[in-house]
Amino acid sequence: MNEMHVRRRRKLGKVQVPAVTLAHGAGGRAMKDLIDDVFITAFDASGGPLEDQARFSLNDLARHGDRLAFTTDAFVVDPLFFPGGDIGTLAVCGTINDLAVGGALPLYLSCAVIVEEGIAVETLRRVARSMADTARSAGVSIVTGDTKVVNRGACDKLFITTSGVGVIRPHIDLGVNRARPSDVVLVNGFLGDHGAAILEARGELALRSPIASDCAPLHDLVSVLLAAAPGMRCLRDATRGGVATVLNEIAEGSRVGLEVEEAGVPVREEVRGFCEILGLDPLYLANEGKLVAVVPAEQADAALAALRAHPFGEHAAIIARVTDSEHGRVVMRTILGGRRIVDMLVGDQLPRIC
Repeated sequence: MNEMHVRRRRKLGKVQVPAVTLAHGAGGRAMKDLIDDVFITAFDASGGPLEDQARFSLNDLARHGDRLAFTTDAFVVDPLFFPGGDIGTLAVCGTINDLAVGGALPLYLSCAVIVEEGIAVETLRRVARSMADTARSAGVSIVTGDTKVVNRGACDKLFITTSGVGVIRPHIDLGVNRARPSDVVLVNGFLGDHGAAILEARGELALRSPIASDCAPLHDLVSVLLAAAPGMRCLRDATRGGVATVLNEIAEGSRVGLEVEEAGVPVREEVRGFCEILGLDPLYLANEGKLVAVVPAEQADAALAALRAHPFGEHAAIIARVTDSEHGRVVMRTILGGRRIVDMLVGDQLPRIC
């Protein structure tokens, strides 16, 4: 065998101190040991040579579709760990979902971390393991990244930026400009769970039944949904700004009206209760495992059944219909029979929730 094609497993470095120091960002032996011990150990089982970029076969990419999708996102959630996930799980799921709602099959992720001096190395290991486990279970590879260490106080413990590459399958064309009058709007389950989980983790709530974040990779659910409703108009994931923001983006992008039925919006009683106490609206709360789908009316029943048959969609519901009046406006029909405007969120209800 030609030695040029043999990928030798190299010896990985090991961190010898319990906390990160500025030396771990200086580019030398300490930095190499940190990357090897924390990230390479979690992300790359081969232990092969490292390059400054990931390399892909164009032929392999083309097997999945005819267009590339590329996205990037930064995560600054506080606290780092919360019921149902952590910043690592969030980073992987968030980037996968940004690709998936464009009709793309997620394939590769990058991971860049900004680490505050003094953070425990074990905390980094825990986050890296979460990222690796989530990516592995989703069939996605973390293939490249970067590590920077900053002085104490220059960031809050750990910030992560992930970018993702996926391939859009043929004949799929989704967009916020494609909604048409009489279309139906669906969500795949309870709204606001992530926002509630972050509040609980910060000690700002005292719930008898703590709520876990809905953080989940949705690409498999999207595949099932597209098969059931091939005429799908639009898919969006409802993260910051919640479902209300997504509905406004669709109304503005398509120059249509949207009429929401409050009685049909799925919200846990615990979430509804603390929203009433704190003066929050669950429609604006962040989600990390919820999508908004716009489908033709004749495919709505099939789409709803497909969602409810999937583990990430068992509480799916039809929440709104597209109208040809009040273009660019979202209106809710309340439980009491009234009507109110659901406007775009101004400001931030809950900072640092993702």
